[in-house]
Amino acid sequence: MSMTDPISDMLTRIRNAQTAGHETLVVPASQVKYRIVEIMKQEGYLEDYERHDVPPQGTIDIRLKWHSGQPAIEGLRRVSRPGQRCYARVSEIPKVRNGLGIMIVSTSKGLMTDRAARKAGVGGELICSVW
Repeated sequence: MSMTDPISDMLTRIRNAQTAGHETLVVPASQVKYRIVEIMKQEGYLEDYERHDVPPQGTIDIRLKWHSGQPAIEGLRRVSRPGQRCYARVSEIPKVRNGLGIMIVSTSKGLMTDRAARKAGVGGELICSVW
């Protein structure tokens, strides 16, 4: 069965794993998912990740980050969906929780956070917000 939104599926798996109190989870791999997970680790929302290139698709093992029994990620929200794409110029990129969260933006220079996109002076598709 084909999946119409694999990024949303990954975000839902992360949300569900946190709700269930799991330490780790496994998601099917893709370049975009790998880059999103990489950004989330750099920003301190994930403990670690490991990529396994097992045919046919590969997987990404994600270790969730916890602080005194609470997950580091309070919320994940998919902004641009296959049914309704959401684009923004550099001046229109919204701040998440007044700068306390991040917006992951797909730009012509690759996936980056909202802060990095503003610094680079590029806009793009608003993938998801994390806080």
